[in-house]
Amino acid sequence: MPVEITWWGHATATVRDSGVAVLTDPLFTRRLVHLRRRRGALPPESLARVDVAVVSHLHADHLHPPSLARLAPGTRVVVPRGALASVRGLRRLADRLRIEEVDVGDRVRVGGVTVRAVPALHDGRRLPYGPRLAPALGYVVEGEARTYFAGDTGLFDSMAEEVGAIDAALLPVGGWGPRLGEGHMNAHRAAEALARLRAALAVPVHYGTYWPIGLDAVRPHEFHSPGDEFVRLAARTAPAAAVRRLGHGESVELGATG
Repeated sequence: MPVEITWWGHATATVRDSGVAVLTDPLFTRRLVHLRRRRGALPPESLARVDVAVVSHLHADHLHPPSLARLAPGTRVVVPRGALASVRGLRRLADRLRIEEVDVGDRVRVGGVTVRAVPALHDGRRLPYGPRLAPALGYVVEGEARTYFAGDTGLFDSMAEEVGAIDAALLPVGGWGPRLGEGHMNAHRAAEALARLRAALAVPVHYGTYWPIGLDAVRPHEFHSPGDEFVRLAARTAPAAAVRRLGHGESVELGATG
């Protein structure tokens, strides 16, 4: 059975492996505070039924309780340890979803796959509140293939060691505004990460979806260009990897390069 990756925009994707559907950082909204979805249709209603959803960290564009509330009752949702204490909206969903907290190194078995939590270099707080109460995480989906969802992270020295051998990588290459702060990867750093990870397939994510209202004319290339720039840079730094810049709702099967 082929492994299929579908990108729905921002950090939301599905990884289908061994008959298991894994949904990453569900975000099913056209507007989030000052952000507006500028490209791509919202993910379809069919995504309400997945085997497990994983949340990388507590920022509102990654842990979005109204989007999680659209999941079918009883859906397993894996979140960083401390998320329930930090996010009231998540606690309100605890009666209808199977919420499991994990930390780096923890593994969750779902059907024929194992989801392994790995470190990320990113601020894990539920901004703008309180101290650091939960880690930022990435996840490796291990089944017929090993697919790394990086979440939101900067490039860090031990990334390849912590993630381990992988076949595919979903790597953030941009953001939702004209500037990237600490704990993020742009296209250049994501290409370097791909070279270190040595994945056979890479899909750029976390760009070209949401943009602040009223900033259409402020460095718009930061919205449009990171995917293409990642393709160009990865061809130099990781020439053995197949890089697929997907449109919203498009899919790629592991091993397919066309």
